[in-house]
Amino acid sequence: MNSLMSAVLSYLSKACGLESISAFPSNHTFRSTHWDPAYFDIAFGTKPDAIERALCTAIDNTPLIFAHINNPTPRMQRALLGLVNQSLRRNDGKAGDYIKLLIAAYSSPATHELLPGLRAVIANAQYEEGGDSVQSVLEFLASTQAPFDVIEAAT
Repeated sequence: MNSLMSAVLSYLSKACGLESISAFPSNHTFRSTHWDPAYFDIAFGTKPDAIERALCTAIDNTPLIFAHINNPTPRMQRALLGLVNQSLRRNDGKAGDYIKLLIAAYSSPATHELLPGLRAVIANAQYEEGGDSVQSVLEFLASTQAPFDVIEAAT
């Protein structure tokens, strides 16, 4: 009886939006993507597209929050790279920090590759000095015909 009551309370708590989730549903393409619910308040029952939109909005508003997402989706990576582009255009010095977040995300083999060859560039760059690894990734991004346009300041 106690476990039944606990299950009912848990269900009601989720249904009322009182519990945050920390991953996409188990049948979702990006089911390996997880986030820290302490940083992202996403209610149980939120549709996957709305979840991804909310995470991308959070990245746009607070880029360093990207560090609290394991195996970010390509859309989340594009949000971060859009900020890299803005940073390079403003020359505010934050682009390197954002690229380091991307490099850290690729330490997991479960992270979906945003661009063909990006994982290989990041793998090769891991043996370089901190600034050189960032520069290698920026050069690769500048050489691609990506929809987010990392400017030539990277080269």
